[in-house]
Amino acid sequence: MGNYAAGFRAMVLLGVVANLLFALPAVFAPNAVITLVGGAAVVETVWPAFAAWLLILLSLFYLPAAFDPFHYRAIAMLAVLARFAGVVFFTLLYPQFVLFALMDLFFGVTQGVLLLLLRRAEKTA
Repeated sequence: MGNYAAGFRAMVLLGVVANLLFALPAVFAPNAVITLVGGAAVVETVWPAFAAWLLILLSLFYLPAAFDPFHYRAIAMLAVLARFAGVVFFTLLYPQFVLFALMDLFFGVTQGVLLLLLRRAEKTA
């Protein structure tokens, strides 16, 4: 059970770091990040910058579940579901940003599998 919890923690923290690598620069230079990932620069940058700010805040909400997925069960499940919501959002609405969809898919699948294994091990213990 400890290995699954450590794996879940590592993957959530790695996902937070990945989010921050995109979001922190996007708060201050949104067009640079948008063009880096294949989008077109926008005239009004406040909304992409604000979306990046919200991603930073969302990532902070993942931290309690990363450090104690037993106590923060609901947050752990929501962290996984949020990744899959990102996959749906970028796949259906903004497919030109496939990098974000693939990143959320990777973290959603790995975190989801580890969380399921953790729950299964918890029930048998």
